[in-house]
Amino acid sequence: MGRLQKLAFKLLRGRGSGPSPHVDFDPMTTFHDFSAPTIDGTDCSFDSFSGKVVLVVNVASRCGLTPQYAGLEKLAEQFRDRGLVVVGFPCNQFKGQEPGSAEEIKTFCSTTYGVTFPLFGKIDVNGPDRHDLYAWLTQQATSPEGPGDVQWNFGKFLIGKDGEVLGRFEPTTDPAAPELTAAIEAAL
Repeated sequence: MGRLQKLAFKLLRGRGSGPSPHVDFDPMTTFHDFSAPTIDGTDCSFDSFSGKVVLVVNVASRCGLTPQYAGLEKLAEQFRDRGLVVVGFPCNQFKGQEPGSAEEIKTFCSTTYGVTFPLFGKIDVNGPDRHDLYAWLTQQATSPEGPGDVQWNFGKFLIGKDGEVLGRFEPTTDPAAPELTAAIEAAL
């Protein structure tokens, strides 16, 4: 994403309440054009995932779906050698279910669920402060769940090796669900 486009996006989304404005991204934009700080604060350019299949998940530590961390870690381990990377984006937008600091989130995930996949800094996935990545992801024509706001914690986006969105799965989709694992297998 070019500098002018990023600036225009930031100006468009403003600081008011309500739904995020629609942003017209360049049709050539892919996942690899974005970046975000890791949970440790280091900037990570997603072009570092080029050639990998990526499962993007907004996560939370105090949610009824939090046990999905175990299944996500299992997916990451099962398919890591074949080129899958699971990435987690902590988000506190759904009933305040991710209130912790970066260090608290990291410690919780590693000690409770043995998470080794990359975690990023806490972000918004909806609304006027939505991270650029999620502004783009939520505009993509996807299946089985279509475009639109993220509905809850543990929404999943499957990204192909070329950075294109291959699918979107509801938060309640278990990481071991046949439709998700089949989509991952097909992308690898």
